[in-house]
Amino acid sequence: MIENRIKNEQTLKKWRTFKRKKAAWFSLWLIVASCFFSFTAEFWANSKPIVLSFKGKTYYPVVKEYTAKEFGIDDSLFVDYKELELSEDDWVIWPLVKWDPYQSNKNVDEYPAPPSSENLMGTDDRGRDVFTRLLYGFRYSIAFAIFVWIITFIVGVLLGSLQGYMGGKVDLYMQRVTEVLSTVPQLFLLIILIAVFQPSLALLIIIYSVFGWIPISYYMRAEFLKNRKKEYVEAARALGAGHGRVFFKHILPNSLAPIITFSPFAIVANISALAALDYLGFGLTPPTPSWGELLAQAQNNFTIGWWLALFPSLALFCALTFFSLIGEGIRDAMDPHQRE
Repeated sequence: MIENRIKNEQTLKKWRTFKRKKAAWFSLWLIVASCFFSFTAEFWANSKPIVLSFKGKTYYPVVKEYTAKEFGIDDSLFVDYKELELSEDDWVIWPLVKWDPYQSNKNVDEYPAPPSSENLMGTDDRGRDVFTRLLYGFRYSIAFAIFVWIITFIVGVLLGSLQGYMGGKVDLYMQRVTEVLSTVPQLFLLIILIAVFQPSLALLIIIYSVFGWIPISYYMRAEFLKNRKKEYVEAARALGAGHGRVFFKHILPNSLAPIITFSPFAIVANISALAALDYLGFGLTPPTPSWGELLAQAQNNFTIGWWLALFPSLALFCALTFFSLIGEGIRDAMDPHQRE
């Protein structure tokens, strides 16, 4: 009971220390807001109405697909809601941006088109709205980064902890295997695997996680080697605690501080990695919205498409900066001198 109260007080102190870091706290809210708008992007940027009242019936095109026959269209299989003729009794509620990430703007003279009232950040080389593709692309970047972080975190923590706790031959053999894997040219192997298999978000996460756990295992191994001889561990063993209780109850919670501090920076690296793979053409399959793919278009159109370089670069810079500031705030919160 007393032990739980002490842990709760320490957690509360860490949280208060983090909140005192205004830059980190503000960045956290900006990242949360960005994730919310990106994962609900269909309601903010779409070529389909949110709600449509047509001939006395109410439709919800954003969340449900409707056939062309339901609107009396016989010469097409798809419904172009922008061209739908509405009577005085009909009404429609549109998203703030009337473009989806795959629709081309047919009203511009050339692609890519500069920023305008129709396309606030311009269009790409296929006439698709840049702002919409940035908004939708963030969900893929953050999903890739978070899932890779979770997988590598779990694998790295378990393997590194096992090495540090067991020691002896277990540590020796596992460390030799880890060292061999760390010498593999990971970038080239990733590119080869992605070139062989059809890339998808799930496949990219799995492939990138194959070696991503190695740095985390180093941290956890070092922490367990340091903490397994501490007085509180020896006291727990003297009181009859088994290996499982000592491992999960005493050593593991006290060894996670470096990993928690490292996590936001790992997410930053994962976002950058996906952008780099997309830029090189080894990332998400086109026409999936991607920040790296927009930067590749900027290189191909650098004389006429400045907006293709400016806005994706700003989006990438802001995301990486916000996560880095969050990481600094977490680092300070985990530092006992800062909490005091």
